Amino acid sequence: MAASAGRRTLAQLYRQGWNEIPEVMASSYIMVLGLGLMGLSAYTYIKKDGDKKKYRFTYTVYRPDDPRVETIRK
Repeated sequence: MAASAGRRTLAQLYRQGWNEIPEVMASSYIMVLGLGLMGLSAYTYIKKDGDKKKYRFTYTVYRPDDPRVETIRK
């Protein structure tokens, strides 16, 4: 006769996962850390206007009334 499994708590499933598939559990932590760092770097890139490059290979001419001129002059 099989023992009834009943309802497992999240902590029990977490411990069972580390016992049965430690590679998947560890790689999921690395994935979450990587996604967090990727989000932080994307936020920093947008915040510091990362599209503005100081050195370009081609010249671009802007009119004086173009709104992008203010970000270039900074």
